[in-house]
Amino acid sequence: MKNKEKIITILLTTGITVLLLFIGIIHRDYNVASNYYQVYLNGEKIGLITNEDELYRLINDEQKDIKDTYNVSTVYPPNEFAIEACNTYETNIKNVEDVYEKIKEADDFTIEGIRVRIKSPEENKEDLIFYVLNEEVFKKAITNVVLAFVDQKVYQNYLNNEQEEIDDVGEIIEQMYFEETITLQSTHISVHEKIYTDPIELSQYLLFGSSKEQSSYTVQEGDTIETISESNKLNPQEFLIANPKFKNESSILAIGDKVNITLIQPILTLVEKIYQVKDLEQVYDKETVYDKNKPRTFEEVTQKGITGIVRTTQRIEMVNGEQSQSVVPISNVTIRETQNEITTKGGTKPSGYVYDPNKITGAYVDTGLTWGWPTNRPYVVTTGFEWRWGSFHNAIDISGTGFGSPIYAARDGIVVSTYNDCSNNGYYGSQCGGSYGNHIIIQHDNNMYTMYGHLMSNLNVSVGQQVTKGQVIASMGNSGSSTGAHLHFGVSIGMPNQGGTWISPWRLYR
Repeated sequence: MKNKEKIITILLTTGITVLLLFIGIIHRDYNVASNYYQVYLNGEKIGLITNEDELYRLINDEQKDIKDTYNVSTVYPPNEFAIEACNTYETNIKNVEDVYEKIKEADDFTIEGIRVRIKSPEENKEDLIFYVLNEEVFKKAITNVVLAFVDQKVYQNYLNNEQEEIDDVGEIIEQMYFEETITLQSTHISVHEKIYTDPIELSQYLLFGSSKEQSSYTVQEGDTIETISESNKLNPQEFLIANPKFKNESSILAIGDKVNITLIQPILTLVEKIYQVKDLEQVYDKETVYDKNKPRTFEEVTQKGITGIVRTTQRIEMVNGEQSQSVVPISNVTIRETQNEITTKGGTKPSGYVYDPNKITGAYVDTGLTWGWPTNRPYVVTTGFEWRWGSFHNAIDISGTGFGSPIYAARDGIVVSTYNDCSNNGYYGSQCGGSYGNHIIIQHDNNMYTMYGHLMSNLNVSVGQQVTKGQVIASMGNSGSSTGAHLHFGVSIGMPNQGGTWISPWRLYR
């Protein structure tokens, strides 16, 4: 009997289990998991939808203003938007319009465009990132930047490999490139970002470091490019770069024309490596001789000075339209010899200087008009006594004679200051030696001083030493704030940087 009861219990238990399984199967048949799309915004779920294409279509149809502003055919969701296909039993399905409204509240729709990254060769300088609508806008802007520095015909001939061969004098571009690494990447860009759509506006940004309107000047009667540049702290080359419609300094200005007087601050660094054959003038020295048979009041130029001409073949580097301080000479041919100017004075030569370390006013005996050139010849003047990069360059930069070539005292005098703690090779922006690098200051008669900067550290003279015109005082270097071997040659009435006034060195030779 008990066995019969056990059998009945087992059968009953088994039946209940089968019934429960059957009920479960029936339940699952009526609650089948379905395929939906989970929408995310900023990492949070904002709803399930049945059709992702419908949501994309709604976004694109509703954002007509964005399409009109950027002249695009498609508008996309925000960058922090995502859709994932999922299989779920959840039944709380949103309609597309409700999900769109949540996206609309974020107000951060995107369009297709180009992300531009500019990587500087300088270490520890952050990459610059900006956005353009398409590659065509960027390419046109880059071309505009190049044409601000390079004549259009010259540029086209370079691109087409059609540069003319040099017969007598002339130049060819051997290489042209930007120092920075430029990367373009297609991406979706938030419409809240600045997106460049106009090549002219982008060119302005790349040249001046800003999209803001530039300062302008209205041309008046009597104005020239030189006078406008000088009064607005530009050199003529900087003016021409800012106003590419003018081809050279002699271009005629029309009264009433508006010209750009903003100093360029290029984001990119365009380098041109140029092979050049050029006739360079070489100034003559001025000498004084004394004739004891003439009265002391006698003074006359007895030999006229003649400027020399040397045809020099060299490689130069142009950086953003201006010649760098680095010049590599290849060969030189003298076209016309330099002849010094000689002034004859009556009487005998004065005895010279007596150095007083407590008195550096330059109140010494006048030894005459004896000025010598401070470097070897032939030479190249890469920067004049002029405005440059927003500040006044109070000297001339002389290059082309080579790293380590001799530097000469320009006139008899006394060494009153030296500095030689800088490395022989500096870099642009270095403040070593007050940015002059290793340097020497010599005091002359008539309260005049000469400064010799960017020297090698092994100076040949020391403070208190008396020097004569033409004496080797140092070697050409590249110290301090410098981009290549050259001499910074300055002339001052009064002690330099201590109340003295810088004057153009050309006044000594021309």
